[in-house]
Amino acid sequence: MAQLRPATVHDEVGIRALHLAAFPEAERDTIATLAADLLAEQTTPETLTLVAEADGEIVGHVAFSPVTIGDGEPGEGYILSPLAVHPDAQRQRLGSQLVETGLAHLAGRDVALVLVYGDPAYYGRFGFDATLAKEYAVPYPLAYPFGWQAKALVERDVLPPSGTLACVAALNAPTLW
Repeated sequence: MAQLRPATVHDEVGIRALHLAAFPEAERDTIATLAADLLAEQTTPETLTLVAEADGEIVGHVAFSPVTIGDGEPGEGYILSPLAVHPDAQRQRLGSQLVETGLAHLAGRDVALVLVYGDPAYYGRFGFDATLAKEYAVPYPLAYPFGWQAKALVERDVLPPSGTLACVAALNAPTLW
């Protein structure tokens, strides 16, 4: 049984190894580097990074990093990226637990909006949708525009106004979009 906990900088090697195991060869180095960079980067407000650990090994990881929307304040929104579960630990709801725990934590911080660039079939089950995401422009062209999705953590009438996102440094690379 895996236990969820906040990640620390001491988890970098395990997080990197997890992403190398979980992603296809064509993208694993990029995603592993992103995960390590997000763990090391000091952000205001802070990036939320969670791991799932079983038998002393990291078997799941998720990061939520703050974004600034247009002329708004940093942290009105967050981006969920990356998310990984070790292939040997998949189909046990670890990914879902990581996402749900992160969303609950952000809601407790009064974060209004969470964005994700990923599979709509997977993230749709958490309430992410493409319609809301159209209000928030990404800093770079998307390779797969259908994957840009958002989830409101507050009533929609109090969401941040539409605008272009400014991301943390680790996500500020065209190859990630």
